[in-house]
Amino acid sequence: MNFAWYDIIGSVGVATIIITYVLLQTEKIKSESLLYSLLNASGASLIIFSLYFNFNFSAFIVEFFWVLISLYGIGKYFLGKAKK
Repeated sequence: MNFAWYDIIGSVGVATIIITYVLLQTEKIKSESLLYSLLNASGASLIIFSLYFNFNFSAFIVEFFWVLISLYGIGKYFLGKAKK
């Protein structure tokens, strides 16, 4: 198995999502927080970047929607701040 530089980037994305989920489950961050959505969007974006070099349609679909849902969370955070 070859491990290219883009695999490292994708692995950082995977680690980011896993660490974010651990932080959520251990109540270190809240799902409503900006950090939660930013970390999820970043992790999924790094995975999508790595998929450019070694495409997998199923993985792309999951990560694409992960980014979209995270962007929704980011938007919701800022809209909630604007209302206060």
